[in-house]
Amino acid sequence: MREGLVLTLSGLAIGLVTAFADSRFLEAMLFQVTTTDAATYGTVALVLLAVAFVASIVTARDVRPGVDPLMALRYE
Repeated sequence: MREGLVLTLSGLAIGLVTAFADSRFLEAMLFQVTTTDAATYGTVALVLLAVAFVASIVTARDVRPGVDPLMALRYE
């Protein structure tokens, strides 16, 4: 689960940096929102983090202690 969340957080960081760098282009796409609107960036980041968290939990729940990962993959 930790690996999935680390990947998600690194992707969010890269995405936020890219979004700030491309803010002139984003200004044409966002209506009645400034390009550095913290509420918009924060909401999007939280939604993406929540989706990744749920996906990680579902995956981690399926992993059982004592089960060989190769056997689990073959079963699927």
